[in-house]
Amino acid sequence: MFAYLTNGKRILIIAGHYGSGKTEFAVNLAVYAAQNASFGHARTAVVDLDVVNPYFRSRERGDMLAGLGVKVYGSVYGGSVTAEIPEISPEVRAPLEDTGAFVIIDAGGNEPGARVLRQFAKYFTAQDSSLLLVVNASRPETRTVAGAIAQMRAVESELEIRAEGLINNTHLLRETTAADVLRGYRLCRAIEGETGVPLVCSCYPASHVRREELSSIEGPLMPLDLYMRDSWLDK
Repeated sequence: MFAYLTNGKRILIIAGHYGSGKTEFAVNLAVYAAQNASFGHARTAVVDLDVVNPYFRSRERGDMLAGLGVKVYGSVYGGSVTAEIPEISPEVRAPLEDTGAFVIIDAGGNEPGARVLRQFAKYFTAQDSSLLLVVNASRPETRTVAGAIAQMRAVESELEIRAEGLINNTHLLRETTAADVLRGYRLCRAIEGETGVPLVCSCYPASHVRREELSSIEGPLMPLDLYMRDSWLDK
């Protein structure tokens, strides 16, 4: 299950453009992993390396994930939302060095976010790790093939790693429709045609889009819960 995402790798780097929904995807994936025996590994860990943008960080859901047996690593300040000094805890190396852990890295956006990861480059071997790019066709900078490819190449250049898969996470938060997801699907297929980087998954908010509305999509579909969007933000 979810072999299309892991491709046999134990470290998944989730990167992409600001606002693409990387963190929402990373948290949902951690939940799925916890519910599915860590995809064959002994345990699941999330490494929150998004210290560039102070909004929607996976460590904010640390307590919820801990209840599922998933430990979140990242800031020296843990899950505190009031302390935003961009200092990474040395503990983040523990899951990267733990061969029994399935590790999800929630990277920051664009090149600055990818740059933070470079200090951990020795762990990102072709055997152990995979870079997945989250694409949201609703974002201005990634709504075209050229724009999305430019963002992908910039992240790849910073990390000196080639992307192995695209995640279609086209959304408009709680206003997302099936048409939005389908628009992102077409964009990602076009990117795949230009670059050879395959679309490995299309995501949709299960609370707002029905799976049967996406029947024309070929390939895996992943329903997402909106863990990161607090309801008061929509009032």
